[in-house]
Amino acid sequence: MHYGGIYMNKPNAPWLKFFGDIPETIEYPQGSMYEAIKYAYDNNLYNNAKNDAYVFQGKSTSHKQFFDKIDAVAKAFTAIGITAGDKVTICMPNAPQGVDAFYALNRISAVPAMIHPLSAAGEITFYIENSKSKAIVVLDMFYEKVLEALKDVNRPVKVIVARIKDELPFPLNLLYPLTVKDKPAPLPADNSDVISWADFIAGGKAVKSLPETFPSKDDTAVILFSGGTTGTSKGIELTNMNMNALGYQVSNAAGFSMENLRMFSVMPLFHGFGLGVGVHTAMVCSATCILIPQFTIKTYAKDVLKYKPNVIVGVPTLYEALLRSDGFDGADLSFLKGVFCGGDSLSVELKKKVDKFLTDHKAKVQIREGYGTTECVTASCLTPFDFFREGSIGIPFPDTYYQVVDPKNDTEVPYGTEGEICICGPTVMKGYLDNAAETASTLRTHADGNVWLHTGDLGTMDEDGFIYYKQRLKRLIIVSGFNVYPSQVENTIDAHPDVLLSCAIGIPDPYKMHKVKAFVVLRPGVEPSDKIKEEILEHCRKNISKYAMPREIEFRSELPKTLVGKVAYRQLEEEEEAKLKAQENK
Repeated sequence: MHYGGIYMNKPNAPWLKFFGDIPETIEYPQGSMYEAIKYAYDNNLYNNAKNDAYVFQGKSTSHKQFFDKIDAVAKAFTAIGITAGDKVTICMPNAPQGVDAFYALNRISAVPAMIHPLSAAGEITFYIENSKSKAIVVLDMFYEKVLEALKDVNRPVKVIVARIKDELPFPLNLLYPLTVKDKPAPLPADNSDVISWADFIAGGKAVKSLPETFPSKDDTAVILFSGGTTGTSKGIELTNMNMNALGYQVSNAAGFSMENLRMFSVMPLFHGFGLGVGVHTAMVCSATCILIPQFTIKTYAKDVLKYKPNVIVGVPTLYEALLRSDGFDGADLSFLKGVFCGGDSLSVELKKKVDKFLTDHKAKVQIREGYGTTECVTASCLTPFDFFREGSIGIPFPDTYYQVVDPKNDTEVPYGTEGEICICGPTVMKGYLDNAAETASTLRTHADGNVWLHTGDLGTMDEDGFIYYKQRLKRLIIVSGFNVYPSQVENTIDAHPDVLLSCAIGIPDPYKMHKVKAFVVLRPGVEPSDKIKEEILEHCRKNISKYAMPREIEFRSELPKTLVGKVAYRQLEEEEEAKLKAQENK
């Protein structure tokens, strides 16, 4: 087996010089996520026992209060009939109820399925059906959409409705409702399956005790959703070991002390980066999560300067916003220990700009790029501390192995040769939920006898073990760090009765890095019009997430085809690239 392409039996392996004190291998927790964070607190790891567990809009929750809340929520789930192995969907932004519910379900050996609060009703139906969830936790402003989604679910599902207001400090808790433009509707009095968070917690008081047993390291701890290799949305089963291993790997590879750590938790809970690094990594170190429910460029500087996080994790869009955000003039950012980027490729030019911004604001760190997929939680390699090799996404984490293979036969290619990036290690998923065929396609046993995760990404590896990402084998559009699968957009558009054929591509966007553009061929006899365009967009709003929505629709009489008759999406991409260059040259 290889670590960055170098055999582990070579004690003088070149990659060691880039890691300093980082260990080759780590001893991981052998139990559940809950046990890992409880152990960190009980044993005062990193001298962080006095830290707050999280801060939300200025309101602090101590670790003791946090564990009390976990128990209270765990009892509440038990009271509504959630038991070991049951699935519960969490449709929440970065708010305390979402974090509390995530660990409470693990406490009773149940499984949270994390989804985007902005998911369309049709998507929510799919997620609930796919995970077989018995309940869903949702913010009040989205619960009506959930009720709409449940009309197509032929079984009872408890809907637990949380409010941001309930977690705000005084007087914000009184003022917050006045700032909300679209007031959520009152909960229906005639539906016993819809419960307010307050009533939910109150119901748990009848439960006198919680189980004394915990899930095993190999049990499913959480389900995240991704497109897999075919673009069809699938539930990714991540185990307790997957999540705990990531936390320990990140804390060891960070290159700085975890003591008194404050994490700027701005990446969302449904995203592997946000959940795995922004929350769980911090929790296994008893660090403090600064929970940011919604990222806006207007509040970016204010939040960073107010809370003074030591670590910021984000996608390129977040760092591009850093450069444009008002409020950083003359700011001292010397409190930063780590600035990490993932979720999409960080261009060399953007890195240079962010590094200059950090230096100009007295930060002693550079932005560090990582790489990974949801199928291994999130990051699996990282640029070493204070060392950058241009174009590289870094070196694998401890205990994580990389191979670059020929996509045709899975054999390893020589250093510097392009091939598919494959990953082996303790964060690699259990598999796709109830989908053995897709799991077998993605997790493959190579000639060395080990199971490797095929990422669908092309790249190279140099002789020091540095990985270089090149491009994707599968079609994928990344919008603000979130995966958009063109096939899902196309299937939705094609379902409109006036549409014959469509093709979705990603085009450059100055803020989101990319946005979705759809090319549409209408059925014979149907003429293009603004009315048809709006109907298509409205159809999309009901079935795909807000970030996956087409921002442009172009009607065409026909679409270019390949020699085998498939839509030549690459030709459309090249046409858009040529338009952009022509505009830049004017």
